[in-house]
Amino acid sequence: MAKSSNNPISESSSVLFVTFSRWANGRRTPTNGSLDPLRDYLVPKIKRLVIIDQPHPGSDRVMPVIEEFDKHNKNPNVNKSSRFLYFLEPLLRKNNVSKTQPIFKIRDFLSIIDWAFRDNTRFDYCICLESINTIAAIMLRKLGRVKKVVYYVSDYSPNRYPSKWFNSLYLYLDRFCVTHADITWDVSKAMQKARIEAGLSPVTSSRVVHVPNGLYPAQIRFSPVAKINKHALIYMGTVGADNGPDIAIKALEIILKKFPDTKLHIIGGTKEDLAWLKKLVQKIKLEDHVVFHGFIESGVEMSKVIRSCMLGLAPYRNIPGSIRLYADAGKIRAYCASGLPVVSSQVPPLGLEVAKRGGALIAKDNAASFAKSIEDIFKDSNLYSELRKNAILFAKYSTWENTFSNAFEQMTKV
Repeated sequence: MAKSSNNPISESSSVLFVTFSRWANGRRTPTNGSLDPLRDYLVPKIKRLVIIDQPHPGSDRVMPVIEEFDKHNKNPNVNKSSRFLYFLEPLLRKNNVSKTQPIFKIRDFLSIIDWAFRDNTRFDYCICLESINTIAAIMLRKLGRVKKVVYYVSDYSPNRYPSKWFNSLYLYLDRFCVTHADITWDVSKAMQKARIEAGLSPVTSSRVVHVPNGLYPAQIRFSPVAKINKHALIYMGTVGADNGPDIAIKALEIILKKFPDTKLHIIGGTKEDLAWLKKLVQKIKLEDHVVFHGFIESGVEMSKVIRSCMLGLAPYRNIPGSIRLYADAGKIRAYCASGLPVVSSQVPPLGLEVAKRGGALIAKDNAASFAKSIEDIFKDSNLYSELRKNAILFAKYSTWENTFSNAFEQMTKV
């Protein structure tokens, strides 16, 4: 796709991108879905990109990783924070547990300030995930080190934390950033509506742009219908109860009465994560109809399994305040990329969007409703063909290139 004339990103642009990742075995794991795509989008287009990657609590490293990309070079120069920041390392290691840790938030704030004054660049854009990082960038804008601040929000919930005072602080920081950043990138359209319902004044809000997660063109591959396993269902993703994998299993029990050759494939989860689902399968005697693949590290191999199936399932539970009500459902995008129609609960905004585009059916978050929607598709080949066609069309439009090009074009309207 040719670059739009309205896109302000150019050969002379410089961008500071502040994000986070989980690190294991000395390397970054792909839990933060936007880091690599935004890097790959920017490096060929701009003069300079700096990424500050802040290891998530619970990682096997605690100090930020700073990567500099210059002159379209895909091989970065890797830097460390200054000695000043390393005074925090003992406290970081002592509190390196996978949950919100105040000392890590202090590290994050200081890591941006530290680098900005070591680097001679005056950045055109500072794109930040997390409110603490965005507040640091807003300060740098006042000091003339950054021209425009982008608050990039990958998940949001008005009831994110059980502690009332801590949740109030979380909401206050989010509102501050939405109000004072130049622009807000939300991965879901539901986020801004939820903020306003929680007390944000739309008058003082910065411009909010929908910046959904995307796909690489190479990920958009689908099998001919003749090579798809008829009546094969797929559930892909984490296997916690809020995501509803047990709903898929219980729906299968109902479906088998009319379509006895149906199989359900489940991708995701460790042996420990899957124990409760395997007990459920044994209890209702579905061992011959459920295939547990576990976590498949290779994206290529995972896509092969998905493409071999007929329908993708997204049975999220409707839990008040759940982040699933406001987030982008990656599994739905992956199903569409593999040519699969989707049966989704009413929870994820992306499920509703794909349904509007004719690529999904919406069911209630219970086994009976899911079973009925699946059976309706199994019984009607024309319905299946129409859903499949529209799911593929949705995937072809949903590339990272389109996502970020649109996001930067919106910057011209700030």
